[in-house]
Amino acid sequence: MYNPGDFEKKWQDKWQKDGTNRAENNSEKPPFYVLDMFPYPSGAGLHVGHPLGYIASDIYARYKRHNGFNVLHPMGYDSFGLPAEQYAIQTGQHPEKTTAENLKRYREQLDKIGFSFDWSREVRTSDPKFYRWTQWIFIQLFHHWFDNVQDKARPIVELEAHFAEHGSANLDAACSEGLDFSAEGWRAYDAHQRAEILLRYRLAYRSESVVNWCPALGTVLANDEVKDGFSERGGHPVEQKKMMQWSLRISAYADRLLRDLETLQWSESIKEAQRNWIGKSQGAAVFFPVKDSNKTIEVFTTRPDTLYGVTFMVLAPEHEWVQELTTEDYREKVNAYREKAARKSERDRMMETKTVSGQFTGGYAMHPLSGEAIPVYIADYVLAGYGTGAIMAVPAHDSRDHAFAKHFDLPIREVVKAPSDWDIQAESFDGKEGKIINSEFLNGLEVKAAIVRAIEEVETKKLGFGKTNYRLRDAIFGRQRYWGEPIPVYYDNGIPKTIDEKHLPLNLPEVDKFLPTEDGEPPLARAEKWNYDPAKGEVVANGQGHPIETTTMPGWAGSSWYYLRYMDPHNEEAPFSKEAVEYWREVDLYMGGSEHATGHLLYARFWHKFLHDLGMVPTNEPFRKMVNQGMIQGNAAFVYRLQMLSVAVESKSGELDINLLHDKGSPDGKSFIISHELAQKIESKNQDFDLIEYLSKKGHHFKRKKTSSGNVFEFFPKLQRVYANISDVDANNIISTNALSKEKEIASYDTLLPNESGAFLCTREVGKMSKRWKNVVNPDEIVEKYGADTLRMYEMFLGPLEQSKPWNTEGISGVANFLKKLWKLYINKEGQLQLIDEPASAEMRKSLHKTIKKVREDIEAFSFNTGVSAFMICVNELSAAQCRHKEILEPLLILLSPYAPHIAEELWSKMGNMKSITKKRYPEFNPEFLVESTVVYPVSFNGKKRYEIEVPKDMSKEEVEKTALSHESAARYLEGKTPKKVIVVLGRIVNVVM
Repeated sequence: MYNPGDFEKKWQDKWQKDGTNRAENNSEKPPFYVLDMFPYPSGAGLHVGHPLGYIASDIYARYKRHNGFNVLHPMGYDSFGLPAEQYAIQTGQHPEKTTAENLKRYREQLDKIGFSFDWSREVRTSDPKFYRWTQWIFIQLFHHWFDNVQDKARPIVELEAHFAEHGSANLDAACSEGLDFSAEGWRAYDAHQRAEILLRYRLAYRSESVVNWCPALGTVLANDEVKDGFSERGGHPVEQKKMMQWSLRISAYADRLLRDLETLQWSESIKEAQRNWIGKSQGAAVFFPVKDSNKTIEVFTTRPDTLYGVTFMVLAPEHEWVQELTTEDYREKVNAYREKAARKSERDRMMETKTVSGQFTGGYAMHPLSGEAIPVYIADYVLAGYGTGAIMAVPAHDSRDHAFAKHFDLPIREVVKAPSDWDIQAESFDGKEGKIINSEFLNGLEVKAAIVRAIEEVETKKLGFGKTNYRLRDAIFGRQRYWGEPIPVYYDNGIPKTIDEKHLPLNLPEVDKFLPTEDGEPPLARAEKWNYDPAKGEVVANGQGHPIETTTMPGWAGSSWYYLRYMDPHNEEAPFSKEAVEYWREVDLYMGGSEHATGHLLYARFWHKFLHDLGMVPTNEPFRKMVNQGMIQGNAAFVYRLQMLSVAVESKSGELDINLLHDKGSPDGKSFIISHELAQKIESKNQDFDLIEYLSKKGHHFKRKKTSSGNVFEFFPKLQRVYANISDVDANNIISTNALSKEKEIASYDTLLPNESGAFLCTREVGKMSKRWKNVVNPDEIVEKYGADTLRMYEMFLGPLEQSKPWNTEGISGVANFLKKLWKLYINKEGQLQLIDEPASAEMRKSLHKTIKKVREDIEAFSFNTGVSAFMICVNELSAAQCRHKEILEPLLILLSPYAPHIAEELWSKMGNMKSITKKRYPEFNPEFLVESTVVYPVSFNGKKRYEIEVPKDMSKEEVEKTALSHESAARYLEGKTPKKVIVVLGRIVNVVM
């Protein structure tokens, strides 16, 4: 009897003890590197959606081992992170302790599923032995600059030598803002001045940046950690704020990041996401002098042909010159608008296209060609970090500018001839073809020619220059958090300097709390011992040595290079050895979610290219092939909380006065937990249904009353979802009152209002699995009940790997039955092996070899769901044929091993094999066994099929005809008559014409 609980853990322990899945750095076998995006170990542990990609990559890793490759398939943990820190703030428990507990839980769950990870290479980003080298890479970035001519990073000492010999002349470098100085000027600068200049060029630099600041969390957040102006973690308000921050100059690598995408075996959608994020565009930088000022506003435009169509300018609210441009008449309104814009995330500002908002500053710029005074506005659709933080608005030929001009009654001037029936005042003409009009020297030119001519003109008159621009911005690197890698920088009289490499790692200090200080400084500022003495090479007490940087690195720091550490995880002399990286070279297969299409993948590619410039890695790219798995979704169920809101029907101010009548803030306040049927009636606004009357019948009375001011109050309902634990909801979507009352979201002020049956009918929806939606399915429970192999095969069977699909535990029994049926092919009812050493039939060989062919093709194509189907068909066919033949069942077991390694290893052992099945070569299909020796003919009478005959494939027409007419069923249709004609199409049909 098949009982996976009897042997699955046995094999997991043996694989670990024997090092079955360990990779060797100097193997004679060809290397193959399979990598999963390593997890952040949350306290919730794994749910059944998490292992989807791991199972797929594990099948592929095992398959490559069977095919003679030395496979590196490691696993580790992205173990720094905000959730652990927030838990530490709430409980006072050190995040290191929480993280260790979570890691232990994850490891137990991963081991139960039987992954072939090489755990001897495990890395954890929060381990000082690992982040020592993350700090080391940061130091290299600090001490390098990017040479645009050589298109690579170079040591900063070479830049200093250039300055000393040539000043800033003959230099084309990626920098924040270049300066013009001579060699003599450089030599005359003091240490502070030189340090400030070099910071403009360093690949790791400190400058004032606009960031997503979350006051409640006390930290800067990345764009992907902010949604609709609130933090993903905790839902706290996020505002745009200027702060001194460490940044990495990823923008220097924009062209290489874009260009090398074409060399990668990635999905087109992921590559396109990266192209859009990098956002290469060609055009011109144009200077607009500020009226009555020595300031000049620089804009970047891809359409310099439309310069004469500029009727106003827009600056980002955060632009450094807004305050200077704003006149006193408009200062209050400008400040109010800036505060409002600061409460929105950059993503929200980019996504908001329907609402037009902005504010005139009172200031003007001068058109560089016409000399016309142009009003300057601020608007939140312009971002300080994109381009120059300023745009020239051409409302006649840009839909967003057009909407802005209409809203603020600004001129709309046509400069590209629109079709004759086009009303330019009603709608912008955004076409990129046509003749230029109303533009002096550009008149009559086509758009493409006019762009070239306009650039020539602004360059000749020194009003601007041709330029290639990128949307990609430098990556803000500092975080005001505790639980992250300390940035290895100290300040010598305000000058940032790096910790000596031999004194790494710079370990996290002890602090009394994990919160920012009372002055708003990051948590590390709480440390009493957080200064650095370069002479001693140690961290010393505050007041001695020099203060150390108090921000920590972001979560993506360690994940930008972790894949390289797996190649040589125990190296104490370097991040990895040259020999190791020359052997493994790159990740051959990277498996992970598409949500990392931009952030993580861009940062990892950037770091890899930098390390390539240093000669540390042999390849331009880290991940040769990438596959994105879809999401396993869960069924969520919810009822509703009904709150009755009171509305003042009349109000002297003319506005509705809305007050929450029933809330926990009210002494006798209550709200109701209601069933789906009642919520449906409320939402449908059924005229025949009176909610007040309904509640009154249930003993809950609401009186329409007047206030002392005479306002009449009416009531209206507010519905809010309350999620129920999906395991408590039956197949009919019913949850009992008792089960629902135990939900944490049901508060003391809620009154349960069940339906007539005394229970609650829930509403169901399919979506992401999450503790929040209470629809998490624990893989441990599936493994306990059905076994790890069943879980592995079922997750693959659910559907195509790249697509999202709902989890349905009821469907898992089919896969469990398949494995039971497989077991019965090998083991009889008495528990004895029943294989025989006799030649198999042609049909058995055909069944096996068509499966070998199909499974091989499906694994290479990552079509694992159809591979599972092929196994099921094969086992059904072999069971029907009562196959017991070792010739068939031995290779079938090896074929199945990547999918279901435990049952394969157990049966392999029962067959008397001493070595692990993982050491066996994967079966090759023999095309000879797929050649059909017979053919089945449908036999029709007057075009209607009556029966079939199976005859040798090489039988002649005459013999086929004779066999068809001599069939036992033929007499019934011949009725003693002679056919007029018998049509035989060899290999296809027989048709008897009567």
